[in-house]
Amino acid sequence: MKKIEVILKPFKLDDVREALSEIGITGMTVTEVKGFGRQKGHTELYRGAEYVVDFLPKIKLELVVKEEQLDSCVETIVGAARTGKIGDGKIFVSAVERVVRIRTGEEDAEAI
Repeated sequence: MKKIEVILKPFKLDDVREALSEIGITGMTVTEVKGFGRQKGHTELYRGAEYVVDFLPKIKLELVVKEEQLDSCVETIVGAARTGKIGDGKIFVSAVERVVRIRTGEEDAEAI
């Protein structure tokens, strides 16, 4: 099993969720986060004063998938989240050693 963590632009969340749903991925966790990479924030004007916004609003999407679903899942996310502009985000993939569904006690692939 693999855990996929995705950092993406907030307005792309619905596109990514719908695309994942089409390939059979339904369970995910979504968190509103702030951060920056190469984008390095931007300046804004508020009541005549200019200030720097270092951390930009982003969405963190987390999901655990079976090994055989990984490649199609990553390709689907890239296709749905890409705008072609700086700040599109990143995908991180890591191994998951064990999953337990609390309600039933099911483990690993049955618990996903």
